[in-house]
Amino acid sequence: MDVPVEYLRLGLAFDRLERGLVDAWTGPAQVRAEVESGPVPEPAALAARARVLLSELPSCGLEPSRTAFLQAQLTALETTGRVLAGEPVGYVDQVEAWFQVRPVLGEPEAYAVAHAELDLLLPGDGPLLERYTDYRDAQSVPVERLAEAVREVSGLLRERARRAFPLPVEEVVDYEVVTGKAWAGFNYYLGEFHSTVAINADLPVGLGALPPLVAHESYPGHHTERCRKQARLGGLPERDVWLVNTPENLIAEGLADLGLVGLDLQDWGPLVTELYADLGITYDGDLGQQIAAAALPLTRVRQDVALLLHDRGASVEQAEQHLARWALQSPDRAGKTIAFLTDPLWRAYISTYVEGEALLSRWLEARPAGQPVGGRFVRLLDEP
Repeated sequence: MDVPVEYLRLGLAFDRLERGLVDAWTGPAQVRAEVESGPVPEPAALAARARVLLSELPSCGLEPSRTAFLQAQLTALETTGRVLAGEPVGYVDQVEAWFQVRPVLGEPEAYAVAHAELDLLLPGDGPLLERYTDYRDAQSVPVERLAEAVREVSGLLRERARRAFPLPVEEVVDYEVVTGKAWAGFNYYLGEFHSTVAINADLPVGLGALPPLVAHESYPGHHTERCRKQARLGGLPERDVWLVNTPENLIAEGLADLGLVGLDLQDWGPLVTELYADLGITYDGDLGQQIAAAALPLTRVRQDVALLLHDRGASVEQAEQHLARWALQSPDRAGKTIAFLTDPLWRAYISTYVEGEALLSRWLEARPAGQPVGGRFVRLLDEP
């Protein structure tokens, strides 16, 4: 049995049941057409098929790295089949099977420290939530300038990424501004080193949030990773599909969230100030960088809320209150967060960002003495 090829077909079959589970497909169009033209599969049958492939995997003679990758991915698909079939798989068990991490609630003490730091940095003297909301809304990209600002930030990061992590000459990213989405940005990888990246304008996009967002989706994040993996691993059948709710997402989202770190741009404030000045936009990048660093621990609150909703029986109202109290999210932002956390496809996905960034941060910090951060970051881009 050719397990890697059957893994592709299995992933495509799951997409028949839950559209969007196939995040990207670079394999033969004929294979996808064949799977799409067949009868709609039963979830339990797909789970059973995943178990068969797992049992056959050790005897396939694949390299250990390929075997480990496929074992992890197939285990996640088997769990997806059981969940879709209605089996009582607990939320935390789902997250662990899908992403190989077991989420736990964050520490309110750490959030309180972040609040204290933000209290010193934010202008004004009103309630912290109001001041943080006012700052975020005021220091945002004018919506009519968003597409232009995205292109300028992308150009800056692309130049640095291509120097640090060479990319195929023909690679390209097209950008579009969209509305009505639960996420802030999305990379649609189309194959042949081409991506379309959508930036959501439902909420104001912060001037300080735009560089990490573009880094996440494009350079050196998702687009860069997929281009480099396709160039280096494109001969392996299992690399022709990217599947949501599988362990590869933990690495992909973790490295994307660390995109500016990978480019050694932790001190991005002055550079961004200059870039926006060229566009006629005034921005205090030094202050923005300090505020972003102080607020970083609060990103874990999103996983807390997922646990409260799906594991602890909390109501949406309680979740909104938790986001306001600890993540300092306005009602509009909390609504977007909860829409993402309650989407059937994405309800567990928040752990890929929270736990992926934490895991890979520790790994990058543990690099050998004298090794530049990019020298270790490149392994995330290249290795499955």
